[in-house]
Amino acid sequence: MSWMVTGGAGYIGAHVVRALLAADIEPVVVDDLSTGFARFVPDGVPFVTTTILDQAALEDAIKNHGVEGVIHLAGFKYAGVSVSRPLHTYAQNVQGTVSLLEAMTATGVDKIVFSSSAATFGTPDVDLVTEQTPTKPESPYGETKLIGEWLIRDAATAYGLKHTSLRYFNVVGSGTEELFDASPHNLFPLVFDALTNGRVPQVNGDDYDTPDGSCVRDYVHVADLAHSHAVAARKLAAGESLEPVYNLGSGTGSSVKEIMIAVREVTGIDFTPQIGPRRPGDPARIVATGELAARDLDWQMRHTLRDMVASAWSARQAAGDAY
Repeated sequence: MSWMVTGGAGYIGAHVVRALLAADIEPVVVDDLSTGFARFVPDGVPFVTTTILDQAALEDAIKNHGVEGVIHLAGFKYAGVSVSRPLHTYAQNVQGTVSLLEAMTATGVDKIVFSSSAATFGTPDVDLVTEQTPTKPESPYGETKLIGEWLIRDAATAYGLKHTSLRYFNVVGSGTEELFDASPHNLFPLVFDALTNGRVPQVNGDDYDTPDGSCVRDYVHVADLAHSHAVAARKLAAGESLEPVYNLGSGTGSSVKEIMIAVREVTGIDFTPQIGPRRPGDPARIVATGELAARDLDWQMRHTLRDMVASAWSARQAAGDAY
């Protein structure tokens, strides 16, 4: 039996595929390559190129590969862009999840691990976000992730679906040089792009009520994240009950200026970041606890901030012109 990974050719999904292989779980990748890369899929891993909106194709993939569970990462993941493309975001993230759940129900697959997001919380008014922190999404992306959780919850009530949803904030680093983050909106790629093109990275505001004045965010290493997805799959496959939602957070966070210092040390490129104005709506600090996930999903921060930057930079350099 195998586990289907939707979005398995993407940055996070490809790491999850490798975590499954390390856990002796056979993965099957489903990806439409809208943002993923076929070369991210390891040799020998079954790869079905299709959109999750195609229910019939999903049913065929499940039947053809003996799928017993799904790790659902596919979707439109750009929170900022979702504001100007709400219909596309809802089609991919809500209709796509409905299509997947329909395919699972039709084929008798009753286990799912859902890639949710800290965007479901919006701008929390607490220093440390827990699973009980109220959800108040502020973008179509965050709304669709919360709706995804609701869809899975309701499918569990109706059809006995066994499930959990994992919420995380800023996923960074690389578990292997062949996998890199190509997002045009994430901090690490933006900083690396600036440096490789002879520009100076910018810090958006340095007058926040934080130790160094810059925003504090939760950064977690993608390999640590992927490991907990595999643990969740293994526990569901063994019939163990999991919480409906887990935060995968550091509990401490790092500031943007700390990121810049680590980048300067790792790359050897001497620069002083420009200080720009605050971005409207940016809270001073958003950090989540990972205590529940540590209890149930072997969640640990196994990588330091320097490890995160160094692995991301190494993967970026290894990509070369292919980036």
